[in-house]
Amino acid sequence: MYKRSEYQIITSRLKEPRKFIQVVMGPRQVGKSTVVKQVLHDLDLPYQQFSADNVPASNTAWVSNCWAAVRSLKESKGLDSMILVIDEIQKISNWSEVVKKEWDDDTLHDRNIKVLLLGSSRVLLEKGLSESLGGRFEEIRMTHWSYPEMKECFGFTLDRYLFFGGYPGAAGLINEADRWEQYIQSAIIDATINKDILMNTPISKPALLRQTFELGASYSGEILSLNKMLGSLQDAGNTVTLAGYINLLDESGMLCGLQKYSIDTARRRASIPKFQVYNNALKMVYNPHTFNQAIMDRKEWGRIFESGIGAWIVSQSFVHRIEVFYWRELADEVDFILRKKGTVVAIEVKSNAEKNTKGLDKFRDKFRPKSAFIVGDGGISAEEFLSMDIRTLFK
Repeated sequence: MYKRSEYQIITSRLKEPRKFIQVVMGPRQVGKSTVVKQVLHDLDLPYQQFSADNVPASNTAWVSNCWAAVRSLKESKGLDSMILVIDEIQKISNWSEVVKKEWDDDTLHDRNIKVLLLGSSRVLLEKGLSESLGGRFEEIRMTHWSYPEMKECFGFTLDRYLFFGGYPGAAGLINEADRWEQYIQSAIIDATINKDILMNTPISKPALLRQTFELGASYSGEILSLNKMLGSLQDAGNTVTLAGYINLLDESGMLCGLQKYSIDTARRRASIPKFQVYNNALKMVYNPHTFNQAIMDRKEWGRIFESGIGAWIVSQSFVHRIEVFYWRELADEVDFILRKKGTVVAIEVKSNAEKNTKGLDKFRDKFRPKSAFIVGDGGISAEEFLSMDIRTLFK
């Protein structure tokens, strides 16, 4: 079975002496549970695994019961150490306070129980981690599968990756359009919205949340004002509501609204967003074109190409904590601006032979980025760009 790079990270962390709670976070259907199962199988160390997926949110005692079961097993078998794994931990109300209590109790009584937590809603995970577990945890961030992973594991070509995205569970369905779309809708979109957002966050207009996602995903790679969005949505709302819903979708690893790059923070926050899905499958499920039709339509493929490159950028940026923006000034535009610890990189995406780099040149003159380059025709090939470690851009 294919092993993602996080396999080695989780393995090495669990082999270390007990020091931190390990938290594996990332969107749905990217293989978090699978890679943890691979690690536990190969480590050959005693463990107990639990899932909160169908546990009532109010049942905070459930977490303590999991801990008690592991302690009892460890003691009865005279084991030196055990691993406790809890999946979808964010679904339990006040989970972080209970985890803190139990972890500190183990520390106080010198119990060698290592803890691995998994979750698909990073907003609820990070809120709990920051509120109660400061200094007690390490994050292991997972994201959607990259082009090299989909190529090696499923034989994807570059074009198929850009069109169908990086969901391993859907890879075997790409030749059956209806089944592929049904999987993306039910296993990804419906599950994320219904389970990760609506069940855990007070939402006054669930229909508006779904419409916001569908419209934003359809316009992935394009700049669209919230006021213009309101005119296209059937349900009533306002720009503040839409901005809040986009933030929730971003925190669930589905759709983000990139801000315009500016030195002035206030101007950035007031800018018109550029929508970007985290996985191009989320855009293409709403696209009327088949794969063969899209390949033949040069204009349509240009939009798909840019969104596919952007999906990889924002997904990798989540893992490596990189800020992503776009830039526009009058008619001049740069597709993606990346920033990490003050270092700035500008990226223009081109799917055709157009040589116009006016926007890139103007941004370079105005902001002096570390590097500025084209991905696609006339620059770094898409295959090469999607295969690199994005962190090398800042070295």
